[in-house]
Amino acid sequence: MIDPTTSLPPGPLECGPAAAAQAAALVAGPPGALYRVLLVEQESEAALVAARRVLAAFLPDGAGLDRDRVLAELADARAAIATAAARLRAASAETLAAVLRERAPLALIEGCWLDAVSQPATQPAVIVNRLLAERLEILGHGVAEHTLAQRRRRLLDDHGVLLPGLTSPDFLAGARARPLTAVTGAFYLALSRLPATFLPEVVGAHCAFRALGTDTGLSGMNGPGYDPAPLLSEYLALTERAPTGPADRARLLAAIQLVVGLERAHVAMLAELAGWHESLSLDDRMALIVARHAPYAGRQHDNVQISGVALRDLLAGPDFDAAALVHRLRSASQLRPSPSGGCRFTRAIRFGGPMFGIFDEVEARTITRWASAVASGDEPRATLAPCTAGDDEAAAWRRALVAAAPGDVVVAEPAVLDERRFLYRLVNVERFPGVLAAARTRVERVLAQAEALFELGAAGRYTDATWFDYSPVALRRRMDTIYWTKLVEPFRPLTDIPPRDEVINNQKRFALGNLVDGACTHRIGATGRDRPGDAALFAIYADEMGRGDVAKNHITLIHQALASMDIQLPHLRAREFLTQTELPDLGYPYATYQLSLALFPDSHYEEILGYHLGLEMFGLGELRLHEVQKLRHHRMDTAYESVHLSIDNVSAGHSRQAADLIVDHLDHVGRAAGPAAVEPAWRRVWRGYASFALFVEPRLARRLLAGRGAP
Repeated sequence: MIDPTTSLPPGPLECGPAAAAQAAALVAGPPGALYRVLLVEQESEAALVAARRVLAAFLPDGAGLDRDRVLAELADARAAIATAAARLRAASAETLAAVLRERAPLALIEGCWLDAVSQPATQPAVIVNRLLAERLEILGHGVAEHTLAQRRRRLLDDHGVLLPGLTSPDFLAGARARPLTAVTGAFYLALSRLPATFLPEVVGAHCAFRALGTDTGLSGMNGPGYDPAPLLSEYLALTERAPTGPADRARLLAAIQLVVGLERAHVAMLAELAGWHESLSLDDRMALIVARHAPYAGRQHDNVQISGVALRDLLAGPDFDAAALVHRLRSASQLRPSPSGGCRFTRAIRFGGPMFGIFDEVEARTITRWASAVASGDEPRATLAPCTAGDDEAAAWRRALVAAAPGDVVVAEPAVLDERRFLYRLVNVERFPGVLAAARTRVERVLAQAEALFELGAAGRYTDATWFDYSPVALRRRMDTIYWTKLVEPFRPLTDIPPRDEVINNQKRFALGNLVDGACTHRIGATGRDRPGDAALFAIYADEMGRGDVAKNHITLIHQALASMDIQLPHLRAREFLTQTELPDLGYPYATYQLSLALFPDSHYEEILGYHLGLEMFGLGELRLHEVQKLRHHRMDTAYESVHLSIDNVSAGHSRQAADLIVDHLDHVGRAAGPAAVEPAWRRVWRGYASFALFVEPRLARRLLAGRGAP
């Protein structure tokens, strides 16, 4: 049952005209805007199309590359970057802070290319599970404080580099990111949007980036660093058995070589930036501070004059010159030394002064040093030659982005889809990003229908979606009531086992839903998201996928169970699945809804939490116990059914964890947005639970939704 897939079948990317136009504008625009869209808009058709264009601009075809030579280049680059990083660490504290600040947009997205590598289109491939295990490690094995991004944040804080959140509109401005930083980050983020389509490139980029260890070197952390050999060896061994093996190896090597070049160029840019920073005079540093804060100077400065000229006039207009303003400040009364020490300007930025908190610690120290130098009679030296580090390389990449025209992008109006084609496109969303609009419509329609269960949900056989006012105690009480009264207490061992064919037909009813097991949470915890429960929720998903062990992967287990019934299916992503005849059509709406909901982990986060609670609890009790009994009687595989009875338990397993995540999330909402925000957030959580109940309570759903349309 081992899946040796090393790449997915090629195919065109089909998108709508509006998304194609938006993507073209994005790649032709500022690199910072492209970086931000690729990071933030993971639910956007245009972002997926833009990602395809970015990858077309960056990725060579890899033809003729020699494995040993490319791996030797990787080893040489690793040594060179370690040496360069050591030199940068030896710079002054202010220069090192400037370097770390510039590197932050790349350091904080390390591993982004693994965000969605584990998905219905790729599971349960061996290499995907290896990458899943590495992503789980990057996410701190489910502990938010241990994630790589949080550890990097603490390092930045230690160096006085305080940045907005990664998804904040002000993040790149706060990082003072140069064009080369933004355009390099855009490549890594583009790879994160299409990891199934570019699986060989993901393996190569991951191994190269982590092996080079640029950010580990800049942090000064000791240790052997990341060894790419095991993952590379495993992937290369798999390609030896794959019909696409030669092409996959070429793509892998091209990605390694590209990342080596990108990281070398970025480290060279950091070195140039450090040299420029070290050459700055105190006047230059002061001019940079003035330039950074000038756009925010408001009307509170209307009455301030600098050497007889209104400050608002000096700051206004397109001809504003920060160096000239600093030169004028030197003779201003605000810099005149006072008998008690310091001057009016430095007193103003201290605690209790009118400008306290305007400048960060590094800026405040620079201002104090500069004022002291002025008082001691230092000659002015404000030349402020502009920093151009990395600009030539960035300009070359921008030209490549504008020129990129991938031949596999097809512009077409959205198709009318039946359930089978809808499922096919949802699984292959990287090739059919236009399906996002239909998926959102489906999600909104089902959620609206599900609220009908708020009144009569108690009549459910396995669920109770009746509305109740939220409190942590009330949620856990409802969960315990469902568990005991609907899932456990009704259980009685079967005394009459149905015939084999009847058992198999019943398994077929649920098989399609089982084949998307865990899909509702596979996109949770994407780079830049810092919700308190993201890492833990992704860790639950990783459990479902065996935490990297293919033998424990639930998709492997369901195929194993089906094989014991002599049922062989094409992969969900395969076109052949469109015409499979083993599984009944009645299972498609449940699968397409879950796959649709999974595509909106930001805008429907609360609904996913509620749906996930229902999903985890459904793995317990009478229904599952009866299936185990029937399968065992007919000597069919029970592993898939049995594992849910243990892993989903309500004492400490996934069901309890799902409830705890809801409690933690709503507590966070209350503290961040106030108590009034909890009730609407809870309503969204509970309609997510109700949407799960809608599908597993068909009799109740038909009765409640008569005349409203099927889900």
